Amino acid sequence: MWQHDEVSGSVVATPDRPQSATRRCLVGRVSQLQTAMLRFVIGPDALVVPDVRVKLPGRGFWLSARRDVVETAIMRKVFTKAARQPVSVPVDLADRVDSLLVRQVLDLIGLGNRAGAVVCGYEKVFTAVKSGQIAFLIEACDAAPSGCEKIRRIGRELPVINLFGGATLGAAVGQAEVMHVAVKTGRMAEVLLLEASRLVCYRGLSNGTKIGKS
Repeated sequence: MWQHDEVSGSVVATPDRPQSATRRCLVGRVSQLQTAMLRFVIGPDALVVPDVRVKLPGRGFWLSARRDVVETAIMRKVFTKAARQPVSVPVDLADRVDSLLVRQVLDLIGLGNRAGAVVCGYEKVFTAVKSGQIAFLIEACDAAPSGCEKIRRIGRELPVINLFGGATLGAAVGQAEVMHVAVKTGRMAEVLLLEASRLVCYRGLSNGTKIGKS
């Protein structure tokens, strides 16, 4: 199964986001690659805001991309201490981060589809995998096991993402329902796979529970 290293097995938010910079986690006090972390900023109203895309202005406060770390930061009032001022932390901050990470992955799938970097549908995916030009697969959680097995059989070394239902994947690519998606080799595939990895790590999934090699 594909392993998820806490430091390097996480993500970039956009294709041009630097991957070499390191930041120190406010909770673990360990320096890690920026791509393995989550950035937060303090808004004008002193509200703690997650900045998943690393785009918001202001000083950044960094945490490892794990839900338990975010929850610990809230419990220990880490943001208040780091900002050296009273701040307001949403009670559902951990859930907001999860939703933003999900949205990021789905948006990239949609972007890849519009750019021609994504192939959808069983027959097209099967053919694309046989061509050897696919970086990884995305399977709907509710896809038929038989179809998944046939595709995996010809793409044995391809990582597989299994995080979303068919309706959710369909919405990402402008269709009613999609069970099988293949992402072509290239920069988009690298970014998307890393983003999916960050979501997996955030949810504490391991040992290929939701993402692994076929």
